[in-house]
Amino acid sequence: MALIEKTWQWLPTPLDAALFGGTALVALIAVFALLRLAFPKVAAISLTTAQWAWFQPLFWVMLVLGTLLLMLFTWVPYSTFGEDVKMFKETSLTLVMLFSIILAVWTASVSIADELEGRTALTVLSKPISRRQFVVGKFLGVLAPAYTLFVLLSIVFLATISYKVVYDARENSLPAPESEQIKFEMARTVRPLVLAFFETVVLTSITIALSTRMSMLPNLTILFSIYVLGHLTQLLVQSSIGQLRLVKFMGQFIATVLPVLDYYKCDAAIAADRVIPWQYVGEAFVYTLLYSAIAMLVSLLSFENRDLA
Repeated sequence: MALIEKTWQWLPTPLDAALFGGTALVALIAVFALLRLAFPKVAAISLTTAQWAWFQPLFWVMLVLGTLLLMLFTWVPYSTFGEDVKMFKETSLTLVMLFSIILAVWTASVSIADELEGRTALTVLSKPISRRQFVVGKFLGVLAPAYTLFVLLSIVFLATISYKVVYDARENSLPAPESEQIKFEMARTVRPLVLAFFETVVLTSITIALSTRMSMLPNLTILFSIYVLGHLTQLLVQSSIGQLRLVKFMGQFIATVLPVLDYYKCDAAIAADRVIPWQYVGEAFVYTLLYSAIAMLVSLLSFENRDLA
């Protein structure tokens, strides 16, 4: 009986994860409702794009595959001498973000690049819809399914954390953790999840800009390069100090043009058991808005000059 209690005492906490996810999905519905009232044409384009992506097999394949992998990660022996929970968090957080980014790239490439190449966009733009409304609507329509996938996988992620804490304690012959400890582990994972979603938004805005001129393969290749370089930006700037002028210029140029994705990196905070302050999350939100706005401006300029005939 005691073993059953130790094993299943984490069950109330997945309900907390479901509450978190439900609140996030209700927020998405509220945004679409407000958008429909304020900008009905943009809302129509975004909702059509989002509905198309939600019902595509890729969305469900990634949701099922991501869920299975997150569950599998709870049993993977990380061999970290008692730090398995931290490694589990870092691995799962990266998986949730990358799956959402991949879905965003695919949706943008098919719903924008293929429509432009196939002249389907001409049919939409022949109606009283401007190119700016088309691009903004597509951005929100691509972001919505990526957001939905991110939230659904986050629910699974937070629920599996509650199991991983109990499982890891049992495997290391430690006392069963209290319910409050389990909830604390879940609660301090929310902020890294928010930062990971901000990174998803930035990369989604970039993939929209690329999709106005490129198909899926070059889009994915360039975005992957930006993802790698974006996480190395600070290192490149620091390594260029005291070097040749050309090297220093290139380091500063990359830091100016590419997003500094290290702002969203939470590995150090997770490894040190530090709680990320909400002030930092707020600053990252402002940076996300600014960079996404610049990327959307580039998208608009690129699309305005494109010949669709």
